[in-house]
Amino acid sequence: MATLGNTFLNLVDVYKRTDPKGGIADVIELLMQENPILQDAIAVECNMGGVHRHTIRTGLPSVSWGALYRGIPQSKSRTQQVDDTTGFIEALATVDKRLLELSKDPAKVRLTESQAFLEAMSQEAATGIFYHNTATTPEKIKGLSARYAAYDTAGTSSTSARNVIHAGGSGSDNTSIWFVTWSDRATHLLYPEGTKAGVSREDKGDQRVLDGDGNPYYVKEEMFTHHLGLAVKDWRYNARIANIDVSSAIAGNVDLYKFMRQAYYKMQSTYVANGKQVIYMNREMMEVLDALATNDGASDNFVRLKMQEVEGKMVTTYRGIPIRCTDALVNTEALVPSV
Repeated sequence: MATLGNTFLNLVDVYKRTDPKGGIADVIELLMQENPILQDAIAVECNMGGVHRHTIRTGLPSVSWGALYRGIPQSKSRTQQVDDTTGFIEALATVDKRLLELSKDPAKVRLTESQAFLEAMSQEAATGIFYHNTATTPEKIKGLSARYAAYDTAGTSSTSARNVIHAGGSGSDNTSIWFVTWSDRATHLLYPEGTKAGVSREDKGDQRVLDGDGNPYYVKEEMFTHHLGLAVKDWRYNARIANIDVSSAIAGNVDLYKFMRQAYYKMQSTYVANGKQVIYMNREMMEVLDALATNDGASDNFVRLKMQEVEGKMVTTYRGIPIRCTDALVNTEALVPSV
């Protein structure tokens, strides 16, 4: 028989959510993470069902100086088509009807459970944007790390490796800092044709299900679905600072400002893409950056890192680019190799 307590909401779970007056208490989401990337990103509808095809210019036509009585050499540009796919995250919130009948506030019981599912889907989507790879998990999406998976020290590469900076790490406690330009011409999320962006919730109402012994009972069921994809139309608008040794950075031995300066000048101007540039790092790197600016005492650092109003909120910025703290970036990244 299935272990119901590990999979389905039970009386003990409801009791734990009951306040002293018998109502359903507000749940403090200790497992909630900061994933602002889902708020910053723009989403574009796919143009081929669940696949989005875009055309990238890979070569310019040749031009020449003219002269009287001399013809004009013929030339043309070169393009390449790239397909990006979508996947979907789904979940079912299932609660026994008899359990809801025993509760003083069945609607809030379902609501508190739904909030947990939405948070879990948010965390999985943010992780996927940074780390998933269709080469190893074809049902998922191709995230940023899979697209910026090597660095080019010489800076002569014609691929995304040119925009990956090696921060010197060599151990197993590595992380990355990302500069991302959100734009329909640079980087954006995808959703399948005919669907909608974001999470959809559908109340399935009463459902007849079977227990582990094959006996039927009735539940209230709610289904959550998030169709999601990622497209990087022009890799030049993003940059990755990879192989940051976390323990070394916390000890103050990594000059993050040097690497951030390199990443800043690797990217194309956001004005060309008509988009929004954002920097993503985890809370450990945020603290390291803060400490470097505080302890250095150099006025230049305070110019580069400052509080600034962006979209009505005060946020930390670097050279005018908002810095977002995200828990989706881990401190256990594998070393990014050179090309």
